[in-house]
Amino acid sequence: MSSRKKERTTQLVIKAVLNGFRAIDTACQPKHYREDLVGEALLKLQNEHNIKREDLFIQTKYTPIGGQDTSKPIPYEPSDPISKQITTSCKTSLANLHTTYLDSYLLHSPLSTMEETLEAWNTLAQLQDEGKVRAIGVSNTYDVRILAALANVRKVEVVQNRWYEGNEWDQKVFNYCKESGIMYQSFWTLSGSPSLLSHPALVQIAKASNFTLPQAVYKLAQLEGVTPLSGTTDETHMREDVAVENLSFASEGSEELLEALTKFIRE
Repeated sequence: MSSRKKERTTQLVIKAVLNGFRAIDTACQPKHYREDLVGEALLKLQNEHNIKREDLFIQTKYTPIGGQDTSKPIPYEPSDPISKQITTSCKTSLANLHTTYLDSYLLHSPLSTMEETLEAWNTLAQLQDEGKVRAIGVSNTYDVRILAALANVRKVEVVQNRWYEGNEWDQKVFNYCKESGIMYQSFWTLSGSPSLLSHPALVQIAKASNFTLPQAVYKLAQLEGVTPLSGTTDETHMREDVAVENLSFASEGSEELLEALTKFIRE
């Protein structure tokens, strides 16, 4: 579940978790996210609903200065070395989220040079060694060469990219992740893929399986090896999205329809 909902974040995170979500994605980036309100939701879930910290997967990000809005509070001193920026940002995230560790910590994007990106990656590896973060990864990274360079320092465990028709389903990076055992998370999965949502084979297999069209897209993504992120604000859709993991496409006639869909997204 993505928490990019600003002032509505607290209530929406609580609703998402109570409707079955157990993973939360956010960022230490006041421009788009209210990480502190995710933390407020986590406290309420623990105190009022007995949802424990260890029952949840919490992922956040260090956002380089180019992705920050300088008119808003920046979670680190931009003049500091990158390594210190990241450790400060991570400390802020831990405080915002009322936790002693993060399940996953990402670079929100590569930095302006490979040297800076590697410096940032070494800092994430250090945070991992210190036990402050568990998995480490990157977002908005569409060049396999960057992932390969990072892997020479420390294994990349998570990649979060746009997986949609506008970038031809990010096939090069997605294939690299699949071959390397990297969790590939996607955003824009629904909003960026109108042609997939309206594809005759998807419409047919969704109807035969009693799925909604979004459920069919999410299930197709999961079958491909993609972990789709949901940012819905509708409680009915929350329940439908969570249900996808345990749903199966109808067996009769589905094989040919799935072949048509996989051909559509791979070619």
